[in-house]
Amino acid sequence: MAEPGSTPDVYNSGGLHTVREDEEDMATPDVKDAGMKIEMATEVYKAYGDFEEAPTKLEIFTWYLYSMCSYFIQAVLLPIVFPLFISEIRSHGNIPNDSFKNSRGLTCYLREMDLYHGLTNSTIHVNGSAFSPFEWTSISWGVGLIIAFPILGFIAKHLDHGQNQQLIGITATAIGAVFCLPSGVFKTKWIFPLYIAAIVAAYTVCTAFHTRHLGLMIRGFTGHPLRKSQFPHRRGVASWLSLHATSAGCLGAAIIATFTYHMLYPSEKFIGLWIVSIFSGLKWLVGIFHVFLANRPAAITSLSFIFSGTPHVLSVFKYPHAIGSLFGVFLASFSTMCIFAGAVLHAIGELCLTPQHLLHLWLLYFLVPLLTLPLLQPLQKFLKADAVKMQLLGLLLSVTTAGFGFYYQLKNWSRGHIMFFAALQSTAAGLLHAFGRILVLDCSPCGKEGAFSVWYAWIRESGTCLGFAVATAIPGMIGKSLGTAFVVGVVAILVLIFGNISSFGGAKAAGHLSEESVRGSPVHGLDSTEMKKPIQLETP
Repeated sequence: MAEPGSTPDVYNSGGLHTVREDEEDMATPDVKDAGMKIEMATEVYKAYGDFEEAPTKLEIFTWYLYSMCSYFIQAVLLPIVFPLFISEIRSHGNIPNDSFKNSRGLTCYLREMDLYHGLTNSTIHVNGSAFSPFEWTSISWGVGLIIAFPILGFIAKHLDHGQNQQLIGITATAIGAVFCLPSGVFKTKWIFPLYIAAIVAAYTVCTAFHTRHLGLMIRGFTGHPLRKSQFPHRRGVASWLSLHATSAGCLGAAIIATFTYHMLYPSEKFIGLWIVSIFSGLKWLVGIFHVFLANRPAAITSLSFIFSGTPHVLSVFKYPHAIGSLFGVFLASFSTMCIFAGAVLHAIGELCLTPQHLLHLWLLYFLVPLLTLPLLQPLQKFLKADAVKMQLLGLLLSVTTAGFGFYYQLKNWSRGHIMFFAALQSTAAGLLHAFGRILVLDCSPCGKEGAFSVWYAWIRESGTCLGFAVATAIPGMIGKSLGTAFVVGVVAILVLIFGNISSFGGAKAAGHLSEESVRGSPVHGLDSTEMKKPIQLETP
């Protein structure tokens, strides 16, 4: 029994011990309760796809890095390196560096003409049919797209509602890079369709992964949903990211094009081009660092999604703005590749451009966007132009190039004119690439960026492949290739103007815009005034 006046030893009993802990917990109830609610709300917003954290500078840098390490595949490796590779399988002896006058009265050299005829002559015979190295590349490219189609349909659901997005990106990048390495081991035409098809399929999957990540970064900077008055902030952030990534990709393409030129003129061209292919694979593999940092968990799959009768990849057909934007992407990619491939062939075979001037043409084509694209972003902001209007600008530049080339097809183009229109067309191609994916992502609902990205990747690659096939199937007929590109470009303009397509309308249909400033919290007891996702007004 305790003595009078002494303090009882009540804290040794279990019940009173609990009372003391409760009293301590009640010391700051509001602070702890609010902190728990905010933490719970953040997790719920992440889980259901409405909330994305703003990307770090390192994440943005590695996203640019991946663009620099992969864009060259469709710009240089497939349309230039592999046709040259295949053309070197034929047997040809020593060719003197003599010159002659062609039908246009221009001085041509036998070595360059031998290279041109090796690319365009039908030297590959299969079951009574003959194909040129260009046509062999086009067929292999198409096979790769056929292989990629079911793969993209399968991964669309996993990109948006799975937990293995990084595994998809790493696997596709590794497979594509590995198939670049042994391309010169067997000097036979039969092995190249395997290499090209695997690279095309892997690159298409990587493009879908890369494009989806852009959509998540945009949402991380701007928040979701937005008021109508806040939509220009989304437009500015998306343009900034996409334009700079395209510029980085053009820099990577210029590096590979320069390396290809220097490896093309040793005595053993086949080995030199094999070295280019190995370097391309290693360069592509460097971009895998972005995939390791691209850890953005997918949204929790709802019951409505599980029991939905429509496959996830087909959800794009419920959004007319998205369908129109994808059709525009197909036409734009067809037109730009048709102009590029047709003009380069014409410059070599008909205008007898020297190797040094050909290198200057490539460098100008790939390096000019490094200056013009970032400068066009302030112009876009000043004009308050959305992705559709910027695409129209790119199409107008492309149609101008094709129109002038078609009109003066019988004239001997001067080097100055060639370089000027190369700079004009390169800017057009950069604009169409940068704003084509922005428009598709504007039309993509929250949680469906993966499904829309796989369609964008496949449609864009299909247009590029078809444009390459058309331009290289009719060498020596620049009028037909440029005329086709002109007509397709005009059709693309008409689709964007009269197809009732807009970034704002697509974003509204996709649920990116809301009349309310902030939507109610999914956590019971947390008012909208207690937690708000601020819009990041600064560009990355």
